[in-house]
Amino acid sequence: MFASFMINTWIAATIIAVTAGILGFFVVLRRSAFAAHALPIGAFPGAAAAQLLGIQPLWGLLAFVAVGVALLQQLQRLGRRDVAAGLVLVTLMASGALLLSMTKAYGPGVFALLFGEVLGVSSADLLPVTIISAVVMVGVICLYRPLLLQSAFPALAVARGIRAGTTDLLFLILLGLVTAMALPVVGTLLVFSLLVVPAATAQTLSSHPTRAFVLSVVLAVGLMWSAIAFSFWTDWPIGFFVGAVGATLFSSARIFRFVRSRWRSTTAVAPSGPLNPAVFTRPT
Repeated sequence: MFASFMINTWIAATIIAVTAGILGFFVVLRRSAFAAHALPIGAFPGAAAAQLLGIQPLWGLLAFVAVGVALLQQLQRLGRRDVAAGLVLVTLMASGALLLSMTKAYGPGVFALLFGEVLGVSSADLLPVTIISAVVMVGVICLYRPLLLQSAFPALAVARGIRAGTTDLLFLILLGLVTAMALPVVGTLLVFSLLVVPAATAQTLSSHPTRAFVLSVVLAVGLMWSAIAFSFWTDWPIGFFVGAVGATLFSSARIFRFVRSRWRSTTAVAPSGPLNPAVFTRPT
């Protein structure tokens, strides 16, 4: 499991898991899970476009992600977020169907785009993953407080002078970068799982934003590591273990919260509620 050919796998998986856990916290908090699903699925045909043009797949993914982000931003201004994400999804998928029909990327190529090649990561794949991950982390550090306020307490964010449109656009750009970075390695479906499951589990276990943020990263790394280990030991697809372990984590967290809430109610202690606005209104 720790042989030399697996070193790149562990490094890439850890970087992607940390980045997905960081941004996934805001994906769940902003109720943007559908957008986190639409962008990866809508972006993967970019690899087919890249093959058709004879360029690196990453450039095709970035181009399709940019188109998806622009469409999401414009359509969200005209209506609901879920409708906008659905329109972007079907539009890019329709374009992808055309591009795939014009290439010979069927079979293993399409399978790798959907489910990734996490066990076949090369040294050349680590550089773009590391660079994009660093850009996303710097972006989250710079936007952490305004993004958190605008996600959890929109009225308070407006009072603080935070512009919702700008925050939405920057968030979508970061989400698009994570998608383009992770899709060639872990695949379309695993990107969505890593963005949603650890963060949803963390926010179920803790209502404090900082603790939930850190827990989201820890759970994402643990989920990815356990999936790789189980896949190595059993020779089963890694996607199965990401989904199975993730579902187990989230279900266990919900059961734990229910039991804790019942126990607190019997001891006359109020159960933990949603994120506390006082955390964000302390004097700076």
